[in-house]
Amino acid sequence: MTKSKAPEQAGGPPPVAPVPSASRLPPLEASRTVPSDAADQRARADARARRDAEVRGVSSMEEMREAIKQASRLLPHIAELPRVRIANAAGFRARALEGYPFLIPGAIARWPISALGPEILRQRFGDVHVRARVGDYIGTAFAPDRAMLDTTMREYLDLAEATQGLPPYLGNLELRELNSLCHWPTYFEKMGPPRFWIGPAGTVTPLHSDFDDNIFAQVWGAKRIFLAPPHHDEFLYTREANPVLFGSPFDPENPDFERYPLARQAALIEVIVQPGDMLYVPAGWYHQVRALTFSLSSNRWARGKPFALQRNS
Repeated sequence: MTKSKAPEQAGGPPPVAPVPSASRLPPLEASRTVPSDAADQRARADARARRDAEVRGVSSMEEMREAIKQASRLLPHIAELPRVRIANAAGFRARALEGYPFLIPGAIARWPISALGPEILRQRFGDVHVRARVGDYIGTAFAPDRAMLDTTMREYLDLAEATQGLPPYLGNLELRELNSLCHWPTYFEKMGPPRFWIGPAGTVTPLHSDFDDNIFAQVWGAKRIFLAPPHHDEFLYTREANPVLFGSPFDPENPDFERYPLARQAALIEVIVQPGDMLYVPAGWYHQVRALTFSLSSNRWARGKPFALQRNS
């Protein structure tokens, strides 16, 4: 895969806007509160599912998930990820309606952040408050009580450099201080806020599926991504984390077919995303992501009816 380069600009990299005051993270305990009563816990889960369905314009999340998997069964198998050029939002949507993930090389090469180096994180954003995944965050990826560390960007970078074994990971964070350096295309009618993923080589998001359409921008560094279609959940021993997130214990990089024999039937596609690339991941497609070098990525999920359910409407 050819590495995309940011175009040279007169006078060096674009100026960086002043950093707004860093916003404090919400209390860590808030995300780990477990209702004491099972009925209360079930009621909260049902209420969330109803809200999720309303946002996505579907009657229920369960019906949406099943419809996405049924639509996936009708797609011919592909062995390689398509690499396409997209001129505008209409072109993107037409391609997305075909139902497959695809790579857009060089799509974000002109973003201001692409012309800056990772050292900018320490120089300009060192005091920004961040939350790092620490410990065995792979084994506990979809658990409500995985270990997290509230720190600053500067302290995180120091920790990541010093850690032996699995490095700590800044994953799925809203970092508003970086938003002005990213110029997102309007591919979806409505999108959630940008999320950022920062870490050295070896940071991993294990195999999972999000039941929202997703555009993923690779800013710095390279990542290896494995993808599998939604209906292959029957081979991947999946478990529900919440109505829009399902995880799998199977590791396509180190497959254990004795423990997970059905995974031999899963159709996995491997792709390396390089700086400047953008990847479209349709709702329900399983994906695992590993940083091959120090990496900064960002993504946004659609907040609407998935393209998989619009093809015949």
